[in-house]
Order: sequence, then structure tokens, then C-alpha cells
Amino acid sequence: MNQLTIGQLSERSGVATSAIRFYESRGLVHSERTSGNQRRYHQATLRRVGFIRAAQRVGLSLEEITEALATLPEHRTPTKADWTRLSRSWRSRLDEQIVRLERLRDRLDGCIGCGCLSLRRCALSNPGDEVAGRGPGAVLLEP
Repeated sequence: MNQLTIGQLSERSGVATSAIRFYESRGLVHSERTSGNQRRYHQATLRRVGFIRAAQRVGLSLEEITEALATLPEHRTPTKADWTRLSRSWRSRLDEQIVRLERLRDRLDGCIGCGCLSLRRCALSNPGDEVAGRGPGAVLLEP
């Protein structure tokens, strides 16, 4: 069984050691301790870290990632069937994300074209925090 130090895992995955420690504190990855209290990670952790990073890049929350990882084997590389099951479960979520991103892109194209000459109609402008009562986040960009 190949085990990696946190430095080796960081180097091979391209993820900072602080991020790996954070993932471990959230239960996303697990390590074993040596007699000298140093962390050792199973080689399959490389796939888990890669999965976490890919899921974050497509906009999944840490909660969603945690739920997904709970269904995967800890010390075994996930199979194609494992990945297929996860991708199916996320498909509608990702499709919704794509629609939101396309809408944002289209509105940004409009802003660039108008040169912000009509701030009253701009979905990104919120003078005086007028729309704060409608909820958190960029509510003017929602449908």
C-alpha cells in the first residue's frame, strides 16, 4: 500500500498543503498518523483531491462534494460505475448552472455594449443598495 506525505500529496495533486488540511478537517479526505504523528495519505486520496477540485471548478458546494464523497470508497480508486452514478446525480444541477452562466454572459455582453449609459436598467448596478430587501446575492441576475 503506497502512502504519501502531505508534501507529496500536495506536489502530485497541485493543491496546497493548507487546502489538504482543510479538506481533512471537513472530512473530505482522511489520513493515518505515523508513530511520529505525521500524516500519511493513501494513494487513492490523489483521486479524491482531484475530484474535489474538479467539483469546485464547476460550482458545486463543499456540502454537495461531501455528500458525493460519502458514497465513494475511501481506499479504492472509484470505478467508472461510481463516476457515472455521480455524474447522473449532478446533471440537472450542472445544467441549471450552465443556464445561469449563459444568462450572466449575455447580460455582461449587453453592459459592455451599452457602456453603462443607462444604469437604471443595469442588472449589475445597485445604487444605494436598493435591492437588498429582495434577498442575498446578485438577485438582479436571477430569472
